[in-house]
Amino acid sequence: MSALSFSKISASLNALLATIGLATVAALTTPDITGQTRSALEIVLACVWAAYVLQLVETLIMQRKRDIHGRTLEIVVDVLSVLVPLAAFFFVRGRDQSLYCAIWLLKPLRGSTFFRLLGRVLTKEARNLIGVTSIFVIVLFGAALAAYVIERDVQPDKFGSIPLAMWWAVVTLSTTGYGDEIPQSFAGRVLAGLVMMSGIGIFALWAGILATGFYEEVRRQDFVRNWQLVAAVPLFQKLGSGALIEIVRALRPRVVPAGGIICRKGEAGDQMFFIVEGRVSVATPNPVELGSGSFFGEMALITGAPRSATVSATTEVSLLSLYSSDFQMLSSSSPEIADVIRRTALERRGTPPKS
Repeated sequence: MSALSFSKISASLNALLATIGLATVAALTTPDITGQTRSALEIVLACVWAAYVLQLVETLIMQRKRDIHGRTLEIVVDVLSVLVPLAAFFFVRGRDQSLYCAIWLLKPLRGSTFFRLLGRVLTKEARNLIGVTSIFVIVLFGAALAAYVIERDVQPDKFGSIPLAMWWAVVTLSTTGYGDEIPQSFAGRVLAGLVMMSGIGIFALWAGILATGFYEEVRRQDFVRNWQLVAAVPLFQKLGSGALIEIVRALRPRVVPAGGIICRKGEAGDQMFFIVEGRVSVATPNPVELGSGSFFGEMALITGAPRSATVSATTEVSLLSLYSSDFQMLSSSSPEIADVIRRTALERRGTPPKS
């Protein structure tokens, strides 16, 4: 079993254990459960905790065997998931003892690429987010101050001080509108409308900043990954950085599992493929295997004719696909690459077809 598949199984098991543990914590807060049911639920918690102990031991053993870059968060979460419930068992008495197992809420953070992505986005957009937060605080305090001045004589029990009016300002600015505190005067209601519209704008700014940050970070990661894949193809290694950037933007990565069909005979030839890793089999009268650095499908792309052979993945194969429209762009920006592809197509036309 590969390390990748093991990590997927581990992540799935980890999520299952966290779900079982937190559901058990919630069930233990039910006041009318019997003593036998409570004991059974506590045994379930103990089993989940024991599984987390084994996971911590495994993590520490792996850490000792080799340097594991970027696993600090995983180790911290594993240690807390074991030590916090253990401390509660020794030092906390009563029904609140199981509540400390809620530390397992941190388990989704363990090994999650999303939370690392979120951390990078928050770090890069911190200045803009702080700026919008400052506007939020200014509007919040200003709304509470204005509501206090306008409504303090009408509703002294709800707006008799700025701290009291602050609750109304928070609810109104977030457009939640619980209705427990409502301005009675005309000026107070105008103020409420302005505060609600300000809240919509502020939350839209927050959402826009985060959405833009996520888009740019994901696009950067995709560009770096595609660059590494393109740079691994020998045909492109002689190119300068400018031409390589254009190719990175044109090529689309694709992974095909072993035995998967990449293209079929008779299909429209709208793209060609470059092999980054793995091997493919071309179903010709004399079957041919192609490996890393090879490419196929160029004849159908150049001539526009249907595919002349079926190509399947002998092993799991990592490919880069180039569509016909992007091939025209490549021909103008990197004519030497296009010439190599055309020459190969002409050479293959004189031999048994391979794609």
